[in-house]
Amino acid sequence: MNILIFSSYKDAWNSVRPEAEMFIEMAKLGHNITIVTQGNAEYVARFKKCGIKVIDCYPSKKICLNAIKTLRQELKRQHYDIVYAMNSKTIPNAAFACIGFNRTKLVTYRGTVGGLYRHDPSAYLTHLHPRVDGISCVAQAVTDDVKQKVWAITDKVKTIYKGHDMSWYQAEPIDRAELGIAEDAVCAICIANARPSKGVHILLESAAQLADIDNLHILLVGRDMDTEQNLKLASNSGMKERIHFLGYRKDVPNLLASCDMQIQPSVSGEGLPKTIIEAMAMGIPSIVTTTGGGKELIIEGESGYVVPVKDSQAIADKIRLLSQDKNKRIVMGKRAQSRIRDEFSTQATAKQHIAFFQSLLNQ
Repeated sequence: MNILIFSSYKDAWNSVRPEAEMFIEMAKLGHNITIVTQGNAEYVARFKKCGIKVIDCYPSKKICLNAIKTLRQELKRQHYDIVYAMNSKTIPNAAFACIGFNRTKLVTYRGTVGGLYRHDPSAYLTHLHPRVDGISCVAQAVTDDVKQKVWAITDKVKTIYKGHDMSWYQAEPIDRAELGIAEDAVCAICIANARPSKGVHILLESAAQLADIDNLHILLVGRDMDTEQNLKLASNSGMKERIHFLGYRKDVPNLLASCDMQIQPSVSGEGLPKTIIEAMAMGIPSIVTTTGGGKELIIEGESGYVVPVKDSQAIADKIRLLSQDKNKRIVMGKRAQSRIRDEFSTQATAKQHIAFFQSLLNQ
C-alpha cells in the first residue's frame, strides 16, 4: 500500500513520537510511506534512517497554494492509495489537493472532543470537507462526537488508539528535596496548561477536603496554573504550603516519576490525554474524569479511578484512598503498566490503521 502522511513533527520528541513511530511501524510491515512535513523537523533523520521518503513542505495557513501544489505534484508523480492528514492546517490543503484523484482515499485524524459543528463554515475545510473518505479518532469518545457531526460517512469513522512503548516513558525521579518535599510524603501531580476546561480549579477545591492528610502534597505543572482564582483556592484550602505551583517545566517526566498518583480533573474537551498514558507506563495510578477518552484508558478500581466531572468531593475521596494505602498504589500502578503494554502498543495501532485503510479501499 502506498501511503502519504501530511503532518507536523516540529514539537517535543515525546509529543510526536507515538504518531511518528506508528508510521515507522507501517514501513516495517512492508508499506511504502511518504511523509510530507517540515524538512528541519528533528524526527526527519529517523524517518529517513527507516527508509521513509520525506518531502519538505508544510502549509503556512489553512489554504496554502504552495502546499496544495506540492501535494498535487506528488500525487501525479505516483499513485497513492491513502493520503492521511493529521491536523487543522494539513487537512484543508490535503482535501483540495486530492480533488480529481478519485482512486486515492483521504483520511483525516481527529484527536479531541468538541469544536466540530455543522453550522461552522470552517468545519467544511476539515473533517466535513466533501473530499474526506474516512476519519480516524483517537478515542471512542471522539468517535461518538464526530459521528454526530459528519454527514454521509458515519460508518467510516473509526476509533484507533495511538500506540506506545513502555521504554519511551521511563525517567529518573527528581530529588524531592529540590521542591522542599520530604521523601516519605505522598505526592499527587496534575499536568496541564490551565485552561478552564482542564478543571484545575476543581482539583484545588478538593484540596480543602484533604488538609488533614499532613503528608500530602499537590504538584501543579504547566503554564498559567497560578491564576488569581487558583491561588485563592490554594490559599483557602488549609494546605497552601503543600500546593506547589511549578509552572512550565522541561523535566515533566522526571516530576511525574517522583509522584504517587496523577490527577486529570478535566471538565470538557479531552481526547486521549498523554499524561495519563505516561503515568500508566511509569506504574503510577491516575484519577481521571469521565470527559473525553481518559475513562477508556483506566479500568475503574483496578488501574485507577474514574470520577464525574466537576465533582471535587469524588476527587478528594479517591486521593484520600490512594494517599492512605501505599500497597493499593503499587498494585494499581502495575496493572496500569500491563494495560499499556498489552493493549496500546505501536504495533497494534499500525495494524489497525492498515486494516482501516484497506476497508476504505475495498468500498
